[in-house]
Amino acid sequence: MQSTFRKAFSRHPVVSSRDLDVARQALSEVYLPVDFPSASASTSLDMSLNAIKIGRVTVGYLEFGVAMRIQTGEAANYHVDIPVAGRARMQAGPRDPVYATPQTAAIFAPGLPVDLDCDDEFAQIALMLPKVELRFELESLLGRNLGTPLEFSMALDLASAAGGTVLQALRLINAASDQADGMLQHPLAAHRLEQALVHSLLFAQPHNYSEILRAAPPLAGARAVSEAVELMRARPAHAWTAAELAAASSTSVRSLQQNFRSSLGTSPLQYLRDLRLEEVRKELLAAEPGTATVTQVAARWGFVHLGRFAAAYRKRFAERPSDTLRR
Repeated sequence: MQSTFRKAFSRHPVVSSRDLDVARQALSEVYLPVDFPSASASTSLDMSLNAIKIGRVTVGYLEFGVAMRIQTGEAANYHVDIPVAGRARMQAGPRDPVYATPQTAAIFAPGLPVDLDCDDEFAQIALMLPKVELRFELESLLGRNLGTPLEFSMALDLASAAGGTVLQALRLINAASDQADGMLQHPLAAHRLEQALVHSLLFAQPHNYSEILRAAPPLAGARAVSEAVELMRARPAHAWTAAELAAASSTSVRSLQQNFRSSLGTSPLQYLRDLRLEEVRKELLAAEPGTATVTQVAARWGFVHLGRFAAAYRKRFAERPSDTLRR
């Protein structure tokens, strides 16, 4: 495994630096806010970071030349830390720590900060998976809405057959990332890779829905739903109609709507609205001060009734869009 993933995603460098502030800023922008509590102003940490987005999933390679302790802010998404070289003690909030090695990875759920105590010459594959994405995929597989949040067992056995499926998905992504004009340039192909990685985790790692997932029967009409979802994710800005999605999925409008309700608990156009809300949120979070307004960003994603947009946004993200923009 070490030889497969050392210097992974090398065509997508983010930063290579010995400077604490540069490293702190890069990790905070790509993943989440971090700090180095054991470092002093004179510390030379020798950090390298490569990262790439596969759909909504962030996949990166991170290495340190010296022993380093990292503390993160409270995670908003799911994170998977897969050591490639060296060892680290990884702990989320008050939970029991995971002693991570190239045979054991750690999975962290949203809502808790994480403390990582890394050895010399430590390197890892670092994944960040939006909780909305995991929820949608799991609900699609189960055919119903989740009653409680998804919670994984924290330690992932990479030496097991199930853990091997996660590594296999990562190898495909790593290979594709080396191709300048390869499959990652095609949105539908990139989504397939993203979906393969998410599904490998959902099926490989025990969680509070594992037994239900294993017992879930195949859903009638699942193919049409999957095709419609892929079309909307590939082109969320397109003015999709239910009729256009049904025709592209080789089914009727009524059948598509019924299958969306039974498999995802929503309608095709409601699903599209949720995708666009996610895009609005990403733009608001990334906007430089004074360069954008909520009205401009909302209109760019097809939200013309600002009152309804603001209500939908607040219901989904528990804050006003203006609050997101100020952050």
